[in-house]
Amino acid sequence: MKPVCTIVIRAFNEEKHIGKLLQGIASQSLKPVQIILVDSGSTDHTVSIAESFGAKIVHIQPGQFTFGKSLNLGIEQADAELVVLASAHVYPVYPDWLEQLLLPFRDEKVALVYGKQSGCDTSKFSELQVFRHWYPDESDFDQVTPFCNNANAAIRKGLWKIHPYDEKLTGLEDLAWATWAKEKNHKIAYSAEAEIVHVHQETWKGVYNRYRREGMAFKRINPQATFPFFEFLKALRENTLHDWHEARLQKRITKEFFPIFQFRLCQFWGTYQGYRQTGLLTWQLKRSFYYPRTDIKVDNRNGRREVQPISYEGVSAGEKTKESDQ
Repeated sequence: MKPVCTIVIRAFNEEKHIGKLLQGIASQSLKPVQIILVDSGSTDHTVSIAESFGAKIVHIQPGQFTFGKSLNLGIEQADAELVVLASAHVYPVYPDWLEQLLLPFRDEKVALVYGKQSGCDTSKFSELQVFRHWYPDESDFDQVTPFCNNANAAIRKGLWKIHPYDEKLTGLEDLAWATWAKEKNHKIAYSAEAEIVHVHQETWKGVYNRYRREGMAFKRINPQATFPFFEFLKALRENTLHDWHEARLQKRITKEFFPIFQFRLCQFWGTYQGYRQTGLLTWQLKRSFYYPRTDIKVDNRNGRREVQPISYEGVSAGEKTKESDQ
């Protein structure tokens, strides 16, 4: 049978996490699906775990890796028209994740759908605030900006054939593709019900490098963009104060006071180093990426009481979602 969708997973040494994602896929109400793992030279058990779940393996040499190139290789092998893109260190919360992620494609104008992301008990406090900022509880099937994230997204293969992912970008290949799609009068949709847990366990240097890489990519996508030093100071101040306020509300300020400052410093110093040129960036997009929303509920839960979450007990020594702590 032809699969309802193809799921493309990018991975490198993800044996600690990928089993949980694959178990979550196996627990989905939508079947059958094709799974393609694009592996960039893993030396652990990532590939064998994926094969045990029936995944097709596509190899890419580490020296050839870019986010765009790995996606292009995986999508090229997809048998389905609708292609789901997922990081190897995410896992779905609900058994209707795929159904909810693909639902907006009923509108033929929708080119890309991305879903909600939440943190877990190993997430840094400020990373949780980033998730709350970028992934609200309300769905939007005709989003104004091209913002999206390929850790939990889906696209039409037919449109990808017209415009593959940019293989030269250091990151934000998703934003570049969505920008093209909107320029062609297609829609970008956000599904709050298509929720995954995104496990980030980075060092402070890792946080800095991630945002520096994305700053470099943003500059390439938007050559006119800038993030001058005063913008770095403003973003650092606003986000740090916002996170300290949230930590006080949650009675975590003593524990999180310095980690909040460290995260925001790494985030925005990395962004500043990634830009380092002059020009203008639209305020609307700047607010989406770099400034906190003040109208978000503290718990940021969907309230999906009618849907029972997937049980991952015994799958791996993994992480609890933040919702399970509340």
